[in-house]
Amino acid sequence: MEKYRKMKGAAKGGLTDVPGILVGNAESECGCTGCTVILCPAGAVPGVSVSGGSPGTQNTDLIRPGTAEYPIYGLLLTGGSFFGLPASGGVMRWIVERGIDEVPLVPAAVINDLTFAKGSPPPTAALAYAACQAANAGPVPEGNVGAGAGATAGKIYGRPMKSGLGTASICIPGGPVVAALAVVNPLGDIWRGGRIVVGALNTDGSFVNQTQAMLTGVPPRYSQSMNTTIAVVATTATLTKAEANRVAELAEDGMARSISPDHTQLDGDTIFCLALGSYTSNLTGDELVTLVGTAAAVVLEESIIRGALAAQ
Repeated sequence: MEKYRKMKGAAKGGLTDVPGILVGNAESECGCTGCTVILCPAGAVPGVSVSGGSPGTQNTDLIRPGTAEYPIYGLLLTGGSFFGLPASGGVMRWIVERGIDEVPLVPAAVINDLTFAKGSPPPTAALAYAACQAANAGPVPEGNVGAGAGATAGKIYGRPMKSGLGTASICIPGGPVVAALAVVNPLGDIWRGGRIVVGALNTDGSFVNQTQAMLTGVPPRYSQSMNTTIAVVATTATLTKAEANRVAELAEDGMARSISPDHTQLDGDTIFCLALGSYTSNLTGDELVTLVGTAAAVVLEESIIRGALAAQ
């Protein structure tokens, strides 16, 4: 397995390459679960795509097209399954204390890491507040940090491998910066270049290839259904809420390219989009959405691979 850990992704940088984005992580005392906060104190236009069959989310309805135009100042990605959602109160408190917003909207999404956490209490508002206090614009650590502390991959057959948090970015020449951060905890395997790099293992340490197992008639088993990949894509592009939602949907291609099987009934796959609007050009509308969405899929794919490979 170690040889797979030594492989490196091609992308550089991370979510904080988008000016105005701060990222903070905090883990429980045992290090088996945690939370990751993404802060944008100047505000961002939000979007979201929920494609898994078992989502654990909060405040996603208010960032869909057709709803009120609330800016976003913070997001929470957390472990603890549904028990982790109340931790968003810590992000709200941090925003209110700094006079940024009186009643902040803090969308959140969870991964189910309860089996790996082995009875450790789920992330709390205090832990999320600590992550806010630690948030900064420096390089984002990868692997078993924040919400990626208890992440694993490959849980239909065989034995799962450890996974984690990853991030990547791209600056399009003459165009906007697009970046992603992913907490990688899927039921499926992680693929890169047409082969599995992290996933379910046979007893001899070889990969099961869960997709192939299903196609050859092996019934799927869900004895370890602690799943979900959650992510944020951010950009300097100026987008409307409808366009940000579309970019989040386009970013799903990156998740599908790097995880198989993906978006299953026991995954809660969710992708948020944050458009900070500091980049302006003559490129707008459909052309801009296509450009940003395509780049978002690329950096999300890299983030997922990097998060899985960086795990210990």
